Amino acid sequence: MQNPGVLIIAGPTASGKTELALALAEAFDAEIVGADSRQIYCGMTIGTAAPSADQRARVRHHLVEFLDPHERYSAARFTIDALAAIEDAAARGKRTIVAGGTGFYVRTLAGDVTLAAEHDDAVRRRLAREARVHPHEVLHAWLAALDPARAAAIDPADPYRVSRALEIALVGRGAAGPQAATRTLPSLKNRSIAVRKLYLAPAADELARRIEARVDRMLAAGFLEEAERVGGDAVAADAVGYREALAYLQGRMTLEELRDRLSRATRRYAKRQATWFRTEPDLLSIPTSDAYRAAVSAAREIPGWA
Repeated sequence: MQNPGVLIIAGPTASGKTELALALAEAFDAEIVGADSRQIYCGMTIGTAAPSADQRARVRHHLVEFLDPHERYSAARFTIDALAAIEDAAARGKRTIVAGGTGFYVRTLAGDVTLAAEHDDAVRRRLAREARVHPHEVLHAWLAALDPARAAAIDPADPYRVSRALEIALVGRGAAGPQAATRTLPSLKNRSIAVRKLYLAPAADELARRIEARVDRMLAAGFLEEAERVGGDAVAADAVGYREALAYLQGRMTLEELRDRLSRATRRYAKRQATWFRTEPDLLSIPTSDAYRAAVSAAREIPGWA
């Protein structure tokens, strides 16, 4: 079967992407591909707000909770895996909805960014030396000078992502010499698969309420126990909230302080997401108050979705 095109639903954390994607998948006989760099990890359902077992029973999901929390994953791997899932769904007569808030995943899958070489050893060694000498704020400021949009989407306290983004920026500028060529990944664009990108845009006060409610649900559902199981040495432990939960378990803050810090960290993350998506090409912003109707209307414009 020819691929009928893909609907992408993006937006900040807690904006309602999961619920909207489920409703649309059921209406259009579609499957869902996750585009969240932390929902990919097993055993982190609560803290990452991954689709629940019940939700995954309603609609088939791909790229959700399939990776060990100690394993690294990249936008390049995501794109290859997501395209495989999209084409598998099409072969079974299904449409596909890509839903998630990791902007770099969305942009790479759509084909609106060219990745640098997978890595460059010389640049990586240089950045490792810089990280030992300078505080993380200095490296983040360096990244902001080279790639402001990417820097705005990364927490300055996330050293791995800052260093990786710096590596990509420096390689792309030729800092590693003429051998450091960029590469073209397969994408929706170069496979001529139609795509419609939607952005859920809640009002600021509504998003703040949603985030507060999510934090309360997380704590009630056993987030602290989940964070303890994941542990502080996992790659995935830099997901929003896990460091704060571990600090609480070590007696370094009260429960009320934890709740406040979780809310603030989530709001900061949502702000970084919004900053990233402001530069996303061909993105249609839809209000949460009318999201389903607007999304249905947009989906019907995709070839094979009418």
